[in-house]
Amino acid sequence: MDAAAATTLRKRALSVDTAAGRQGRTAPEAELGEPVSPSARLVEDFYIIVLMGASTPLNIPALRAGIEAQLARYPHFRSIQVTGKDGNLRWAPTTVNVENHLIRPALDPAAVAANPDKAVEDYVASLSTLPMDRSQPLWEFHLFDFPTSEATSTAAIRVHHSLGDGMSLLTLLMACTRSAADPTRLPAMPPLPARTGAIYQRPRPSAGVLPFVAWAWSFVVLAWHTVVDVVGFLATILFLKDPHTMFKRMNHAETQRKRIVHRSLSLDDVKFVKNTMKCTVNDVLVGVTYAALSRYHFRKSGETDTRKQIRVRSMLLVNLRPTTSLHACVNMIESGKGSEVKWGNELGFIILPFFIGLHDDPLDYVRKGKKVVDRKKSSLEVVFTHVAAELILKVFGLKAAAAIFHRMISHTTISFANMTGPVEQVEFCGHPVVFIAPSGYGPPEALTVNYQSYVNTIMINLALDEGRFPDYDELLDDFVESLKHIKDAASRLGMHHRKA
Repeated sequence: MDAAAATTLRKRALSVDTAAGRQGRTAPEAELGEPVSPSARLVEDFYIIVLMGASTPLNIPALRAGIEAQLARYPHFRSIQVTGKDGNLRWAPTTVNVENHLIRPALDPAAVAANPDKAVEDYVASLSTLPMDRSQPLWEFHLFDFPTSEATSTAAIRVHHSLGDGMSLLTLLMACTRSAADPTRLPAMPPLPARTGAIYQRPRPSAGVLPFVAWAWSFVVLAWHTVVDVVGFLATILFLKDPHTMFKRMNHAETQRKRIVHRSLSLDDVKFVKNTMKCTVNDVLVGVTYAALSRYHFRKSGETDTRKQIRVRSMLLVNLRPTTSLHACVNMIESGKGSEVKWGNELGFIILPFFIGLHDDPLDYVRKGKKVVDRKKSSLEVVFTHVAAELILKVFGLKAAAAIFHRMISHTTISFANMTGPVEQVEFCGHPVVFIAPSGYGPPEALTVNYQSYVNTIMINLALDEGRFPDYDELLDDFVESLKHIKDAASRLGMHHRKA
């Protein structure tokens, strides 16, 4: 890296956002854009962090030019939040100086030389205690131009959740990439999953009465499951709490520093289990999570009653906006008009049960995961929770909605998400990407679990409270070992079926 580039990549002092400061940021109505959505205001304290590793050293001029030409043209990436005359927050276009968003941390050279992986990890953990500068668009690239065990160089991209949910932002990032094999085209993405279930399979008139009755009955089941889930949702807000376990947050966990770590799993192994069990990749990953948390719990607690089953719950944030294609994102970036696609946060919530217990057959974790996921697919819980959140915001205001939102999350145990990425290697601003690891912080929970697929790997990403999980490496090992045991059990099952 040349000296001039090193000079411009300075470490900035990050300012603290205050209510008074936000009230002071006003602009003429003619300069204001769309209002900040109610869902975006609910995630005021939530941040998304995406680690991307490259197989080459950083090329700062190429990175800067690529961000200016692509990412910085997306409307929310060149806007700040200001208060309009009506007292509501709105997006206001501003001039973007990309240099101010490129940060090269001044790390201890001795620490980097001794353990570069730990140096990056420690710095990323420190970001969870630092606010963002609200005087400019809420995104940053923290750059590490030294090799680690995974990559030659690394970037930690921090984005405020109000700019979009994790899936939207990853889609936007992927729209800024190109295929490493052919830089003239967008990367190949996996096909969108087809909707399954009886409700989506209306029988033909010639099929007879019974198939039609079965199809109509699926709507009754959908309505019943929705009622049950809505009651559970309301009970969670009012009084229903998860039992206290080692995965539950400690008091004031939202003030704890978050350790953000990851480990790679084999996507081929996950697909092997999927095909053997005739389920989905998501079913397998839920099962792996059940197994990993169970291994960790019983090892650390020393409990000997292996028949014991502990039921905790996960909060899933689901964006109800239609999935945006890479081509639509590219068109939006090139035109600079966010109105061309639906974007941002339009959030609903799903409460997903997680079971902690030991099974003699590792495949039982996958079977239980599939049963739970299939049950949640037959419900409109996510639609109800979205409508309820919007209604509460309009009727009672942001403070009441935020209190309810915080209470709902604090009454559950973990956050969980699974996202798909390109099926081939990509280049980001001329840098071949070797891994993608998204995570985040902000929810008042001790553990957040995110899965991200890329080429032939799935990255398990954990955001943990340092005080609750000082031995987080062991928990990562449990995910690796759990998938290994489940895959071995699936191999034995496949051999048994072939012999039969």
